[in-house]
Amino acid sequence: MTLRVVVADDQALVRTGFRMIIDARDDLEVVGEASDGAEAVRLTRELAPDVVLMDVRMPVVDGIEATRQIVEGGSRARVLVLTTWDMDAHVVAALRAGAGGFLLKDIRPTELVDAIRLTARGDALLAPTVLSRVLDQFLRTTTDPTPPPALKDLSGREREVLTLIGQALSNGEIAERLRLSEATVKNHVTAVLRKLGLRDRVQAVVAAYDHGLVEPRRP
Repeated sequence: MTLRVVVADDQALVRTGFRMIIDARDDLEVVGEASDGAEAVRLTRELAPDVVLMDVRMPVVDGIEATRQIVEGGSRARVLVLTTWDMDAHVVAALRAGAGGFLLKDIRPTELVDAIRLTARGDALLAPTVLSRVLDQFLRTTTDPTPPPALKDLSGREREVLTLIGQALSNGEIAERLRLSEATVKNHVTAVLRKLGLRDRVQAVVAAYDHGLVEPRRP
């Protein structure tokens, strides 16, 4: 199956570069390009892509608001946000808006295509170094020490799994840590998302931080 991608960036040269990288893969295809957030929302609605590669700083409607509109509009598309180190706060806002992950703009081509595939599957794309810099810095200021009622619905094992998701561990790493099969971990992850009403693993990471399940790293 070919994954359909919309590229949203206000720089034509950047869009062209991403298109060349993506279209060179047999299982990926760029079906649309947007130069601003409003156009990204419109193309997502019209073309029904699997993944939207979304820049943050764009005219008319920025990438954060565009992400929010795409998610709230009920699109099945996953939004993969592109950022630079000096835009950490924007990244957290994009995650809260429902983005499926984020990447640094200087990533290698192979990392980009792998990220698109992971995001399309609903897997969080959160490199541990980026997670440390972004989520620790910004989410610790808004952490609610009182667990919400929904958190009480989790079993002890599901709570462990959520905590490890919050540390950006993959299913395989969680399985190794808890000495479980990956299939069992996947079932636990599905249960956590369902019980907490979360869209994907990225929202689970944010929830783990918001509710104090992950200890913020000190600078």
